[in-house]
Amino acid sequence: MISDTRALAGDLSLAVVRLTRHLRGRRTDSRVSLTQISAMATLAQEGAMTPGALAARERVQPPSMTRVIASLHELGLVERTPHPTDGRQIIVTLSEAGRELLADEAQAREVWLTERLDKLDPDSLATLRDAVGILTALVAEDD
Repeated sequence: MISDTRALAGDLSLAVVRLTRHLRGRRTDSRVSLTQISAMATLAQEGAMTPGALAARERVQPPSMTRVIASLHELGLVERTPHPTDGRQIIVTLSEAGRELLADEAQAREVWLTERLDKLDPDSLATLRDAVGILTALVAEDD
């Protein structure tokens, strides 16, 4: 027999996957991948950093992040500047166009999700508020 915690883990995982699928569906005409969006969101939240630091933060290999950064730079969504003390490094910063794209992406997801949340009763909304805090803490433990 599966433990209650293990069953909850399976149910929660499936619910998160389904929610993610719905949120991805809001971005049908996006010019960037989810990997690129994630890297841009990290730069927006944490500020400029080296490609190696961004790769570590995103939990991808440095060569993969180098390709992501190159494609974002080509689209004008990030800027690359020389590192102030290490001539072998660059610093990656989100451009204004990148900030605008992130805002557009977030708005599309939030509009859809807000419509769904507006249909819930106050107790369900309170439960979801609590769940957001719990989920955030669960993910933060690995960061």
